[in-house]
Amino acid sequence: MGLLEGKKALIFGVANDRSIAWGIAKKLKAEGAEVALSYVNDAIKKRVEPLAEELGASFIFEMDVTNDEHYASLAGKVQKHWEKIDIVVHSIAFADRADLKDSFVKTSREGFKMACDISAFSLVGLSHSLYEMMNPGSSILAMSYYGSQKVITNYNVMGVAKAALEASTRYLASDLGQYDIRVNCISAGPIKTLAASGISGFRDLLSKVEDYAPMKKNVTQDDVGGTACYLASDLSTGVTGQVLYVDSGLNIMGGF
Repeated sequence: MGLLEGKKALIFGVANDRSIAWGIAKKLKAEGAEVALSYVNDAIKKRVEPLAEELGASFIFEMDVTNDEHYASLAGKVQKHWEKIDIVVHSIAFADRADLKDSFVKTSREGFKMACDISAFSLVGLSHSLYEMMNPGSSILAMSYYGSQKVITNYNVMGVAKAALEASTRYLASDLGQYDIRVNCISAGPIKTLAASGISGFRDLLSKVEDYAPMKKNVTQDDVGGTACYLASDLSTGVTGQVLYVDSGLNIMGGF
């Protein structure tokens, strides 16, 4: 019997088979969870459909986190399939590519708003839409990155958005603890994903992990998925409002 047998999980943020969310979805399913995947538009739906079939997902559903009507209809949409849920995985981030190439000081107002709206407010919006249909003992997980804490070249406005995401995790944990819902972040090391391709110099980030992290290797989807399983399971019932680093230990090092 798997760690997550009988639990139902909504996964937001699968774009292709290189997505961190995809690695998490596979791990949750392997541990016995029923899984449903979101898609943002028809183009992404075409990518998600074959992955959902491969995974044996229960259903897929549309969710555009910039659309207030989608938040309002989300619970009803899910309840056509499941009355209650146990796990929400938020792996959503976006910034204008131009804001990831120039100096942070040149970030546009619209670029700032968009990055924080899609990458951080969406966690608040999804939590608001779903918490009333979450079972006691449920878990909400969000994906962050070390650029929230330290300056990472070219990460720019995404660092600010991830800092907002981590702060939101703490406030949500405080609010939702009374319902026995836990809220945590995983701060993963750099992984080659669609989102990462927009960061100039991303290969250098991978090299730094291999050079300076205590474990001298980059992390994988499976590494992050394993931690997600722990945070989604009853093994972590006393853990909330935390940021867990899955980065081969790079965050403890100085001078790199």
